[in-house]
Amino acid sequence: MSDTPFGFNRPGDGDDDDRPQDPFKGMGGDMAQFADMLHRFADMIGGQGAGGEGGGPLNWDLAKNIARHTVVEQGDPSIVDTERRQVEEALRLAELWLDERTTLPAGIRTPQAWSRSEWIEQTLPVWAKVCDPIASRMVDSMGGALGGGEIPAEMQAMAGPLIGMVKQMAGAMVGGQAGQALGGLAREVTGSADVGLPLAPDGVGALLPAGVEAFGEGLEVSSDEVRLYLALREAAHQRLFTHVPWLRSHLLGAVEEYARGITVDLSGIEQAVQGLDMSNPEAIQEALGGEIQLQPEETPRQKAALARLETALALVEGWVDTVVNEAAQGRLPGSVKLAEAVRRRRATGGPAERTFATLVGLELRPRRLREAATLWRSLTEARGTEGRDAVWEHPDLLPTSDDLDDPEGFVHGRAEIEGLSDIDLSRLTKGLDEDEKPDEKDSGEEPDGGDPGGERGPGDEGPRA
Repeated sequence: MSDTPFGFNRPGDGDDDDRPQDPFKGMGGDMAQFADMLHRFADMIGGQGAGGEGGGPLNWDLAKNIARHTVVEQGDPSIVDTERRQVEEALRLAELWLDERTTLPAGIRTPQAWSRSEWIEQTLPVWAKVCDPIASRMVDSMGGALGGGEIPAEMQAMAGPLIGMVKQMAGAMVGGQAGQALGGLAREVTGSADVGLPLAPDGVGALLPAGVEAFGEGLEVSSDEVRLYLALREAAHQRLFTHVPWLRSHLLGAVEEYARGITVDLSGIEQAVQGLDMSNPEAIQEALGGEIQLQPEETPRQKAALARLETALALVEGWVDTVVNEAAQGRLPGSVKLAEAVRRRRATGGPAERTFATLVGLELRPRRLREAATLWRSLTEARGTEGRDAVWEHPDLLPTSDDLDDPEGFVHGRAEIEGLSDIDLSRLTKGLDEDEKPDEKDSGEEPDGGDPGGERGPGDEGPRA
């Protein structure tokens, strides 16, 4: 049986023990063939590093180019002045309406209208942060599959350039898949916050006129109402992301924690590269054109990470639903129909669910979003707008996954605990202070005869040293 590492056999190679041993023979031939292969790899990848400008594991330059090509080939017109003014006016009016329904101040300093290509450009830095943990694992796993697994120690130094090139190619392949996913998402989103994550730069709120128009098709609601309702949603998200200082890191940290527990199913890749001529980059690219399958680990830690992430995203979306529907009530005749369209989009697998499934291996459950909205509405009724929004003051105050299962219990249980804290604990503290004062005064003077409360009667007064 040959000792050649998996994946590097060349058709027609045979055993020839009489020749001097060429360390590159097992990787596809002699030194000249090896050099030629490296040149062809470099030409195919186009000279870009595995991580592009960011230097990470995933080729984000390639991902961006593929994503933009995906939207441009189906039509991505530039924003005209009229559309820009309509979006800016809608976002400003939305902020005024929200002022009446939440204590969180306005979060949009720069209202913008984006084309789909601009959405890709503006949100890519956050997508890189979200996806790099799982992308790193995918690239390492794919590099192992393409590189034939473990390379013998005596060959590692000479094979170093090839191993690096294989990982570069794996990064390009993962980048290609990410680019296709983001390009598909760009064709469906209406603003910067559709997936519940802070994707826009600080202080920026944006709508995509093309996405707004597509969202309103078939609803029989005026385009102005559709634009204003979606502007309310965008502005409400930005209030949270701007004025809840810990929320951004909380959400992105939850995604990263979940991504650490994702495994990569390489069975399809290994089958595709088995017996493949590794000196033919075009054949490799064709064989590995399918999607990579991501599988979450079934461990207690991973389940806890999933619950934390689902809960955080659901609480953001539920709060936005509650505030926006309150602000739109009585002002937008089609608000009920628009809210139902948002719910239907989630239930049928909207852009958030599909993109997370492709890039991070996560599918959001709409049930969590409905329960979160119920919880926020109950909080508003029980504590008012100020009491509801006060829950965002610290992450420890946020409802948990168990609280979403019992929203009424969370609302009324917290109210009882706060009442105990405000009244009973202060009385206990006051009583304790009163008990301690006589002990300090009488220490070492009258071990017997004092009353249990430590109080001195009129006849007990006497000279003190």
